[in-house]
Amino acid sequence: MKGKDKDGRIEIRLAGEGGQGMILAGVILAEAAAIYDGKNVVQTQTYGPEARGGASKAEVVISDEPIDYPEVLHADVLVALSQEACDKYASNLKKDGLLIVDIDKVKRVPLTSAVKIPITRAAIESSGKAITANVVALGVLVGLTNVVSREAIEKAILARAPKGTEEMNYRALERGFAEAAALLAVKQKA
Repeated sequence: MKGKDKDGRIEIRLAGEGGQGMILAGVILAEAAAIYDGKNVVQTQTYGPEARGGASKAEVVISDEPIDYPEVLHADVLVALSQEACDKYASNLKKDGLLIVDIDKVKRVPLTSAVKIPITRAAIESSGKAITANVVALGVLVGLTNVVSREAIEKAILARAPKGTEEMNYRALERGFAEAAALLAVKQKA
């Protein structure tokens, strides 16, 4: 990913199956950018026909300038936690965009440059719960792109975490940051 457009606009799509928490991840990312980093943000969401199991997506547009069009036209970043999400949205990724997939859930990846991380497995290993995969994905996304500050995403996640799950969500976020850091270290050696 080359970065933001000339107006500082970055378009992010978070997609998966209903129940994976990608809508909530979009809300958290938008809050991190707007409330804690002071950026201009628009967040939209779409659910599949089924509440759980169908495709769902959240879109977040973040900009340094006022946002004149509130939807993702061509994503700078796509995070796909299901094969259906990858199949459906990868073609709308910018040529130099960043595709992040859960390698255990997405077997057919259209780009050789895609970032393949076992997101759900990392969630289970770090927090004991697969439901924190969305938080691991946010850690990977922020760790690779710096689209929001680390402090902002931490605050936004802890503000949204249900009472009693703060530590579990924090561990999942830290695991996402660690996955991103490991990937960047390998890239620097290459």
